[in-house]
Amino acid sequence: MHILILGGTIFLGRHLVDAALALGHQVTLFNRGHHHPHLYPNAHYPHLEQLRGDRDGGLYVLKGRTWDAVVDTCGYVPRLVGDSARRLADAVDHYTFISSLSVYHDFTVAGIREEAAICTLEDETVEDVTAGANGTYGPLKALCEQAAAAAMPGRVLNVRPGLLVGPYDPTDRFTYWPVRIARGGDVLAPPTSNAPVQFIDARDVAGWVIRMAEQKHVGVYNVTGPATRLTFASFLEACQVATGSDATLTWTSARFLAAHAVRPWVDLPLWLPDEKRGLLQVDIAKATGAGLTFRALTETITDTLAWAETRPDAHAWQAGLRPEREATLLTLWHQLRV
Repeated sequence: MHILILGGTIFLGRHLVDAALALGHQVTLFNRGHHHPHLYPNAHYPHLEQLRGDRDGGLYVLKGRTWDAVVDTCGYVPRLVGDSARRLADAVDHYTFISSLSVYHDFTVAGIREEAAICTLEDETVEDVTAGANGTYGPLKALCEQAAAAAMPGRVLNVRPGLLVGPYDPTDRFTYWPVRIARGGDVLAPPTSNAPVQFIDARDVAGWVIRMAEQKHVGVYNVTGPATRLTFASFLEACQVATGSDATLTWTSARFLAAHAVRPWVDLPLWLPDEKRGLLQVDIAKATGAGLTFRALTETITDTLAWAETRPDAHAWQAGLRPEREATLLTLWHQLRV
């Protein structure tokens, strides 16, 4: 196949390129060239073509070209996703849109399936993408799905990933834990040890997406993992084993963390309050039934740690507790337990 990837140089996009090339496909990237513009030197990637342009008004560079499939990794505003899908409607057979589990309306329940209610916006012309409980990110992703489906009815695969992890992850939400556990010592852990966690290696998503595009699958799929229930304790213990760490896990309480303004998901990644825990208990039976598979957790942990160690010492962490703050919190917690 000849695959067009909108984006392709950040995290999942990089893994999509690798997966497509490994499967023998021809790849064209369309992006602005703002991120890693020298990532794919022509001499080393004879089956990869790069087109420069901004999808907001710059889609004309795609005119007159055809591809078998397109994967849209960087759609956040429905106007722009709709523009891209309409422009490519006669140029491709199949459109994959990378959406998000954030489209769902109610995370107080476990086992969310693809037909569950999704978020809405009162003003659907809003284009300011914001995060948080009342942010626009999830509703806008839902509208993007609808825009793609309207432009190419019956030809769109909407992929709703959960937390993507692994090498090149810019969010640090997963990376924090292998790095912190590898450092050893007393580790501040959230409540509770048996809380469920879900995430998926971006490489597993990438390979599955390319195979789904090959087979022209359409519809909506929740895509996260692992295949069976994983608890926070099991995850951190896997980090201990994979890194050979002597770290000691200190499980705290929601009351303590709230009293000290420790933010779920940000300061302690993968921890969510009870009213949001449905985000980490999503039903993925449809995707596994369509061939989604998972590499070993230890592989994801060790590969992520190896990649993290290549980053500069001055890397600005996007998630997790700074060592000084963690030490202060641990001291306060142990004082309370005396």
